[in-house]
Amino acid sequence: MHCAGAAILPAQLYRENKMRYTYTTKGVCSRQISFDIDNDVITNVSFLGGCDGNLKAISKLVNGMTVDQIESVLKGNICGWKDTSCADQLAIAVREASDAAKG
Repeated sequence: MHCAGAAILPAQLYRENKMRYTYTTKGVCSRQISFDIDNDVITNVSFLGGCDGNLKAISKLVNGMTVDQIESVLKGNICGWKDTSCADQLAIAVREASDAAKG
């Protein structure tokens, strides 16, 4: 049997919108946060500076979460006497990346 056109496989229906995003933090020990965002899903989070063990743990915990999920858990978290934290900065960063990706 002869097909007039190529078949579209299910994997081809998914459109990848992956983008690497880097955010310069404000008011915290970590200087920078980098991550991938793909259709509002965050992966491969890494922090430059800050509390190494805690930030590695946060990176693992949020891997695969959506922007809304990360915001709901981390936004507003503070560190010591500061009015923000590395976790709060991550929530701000993923929202900024999401808004930028949507234009």
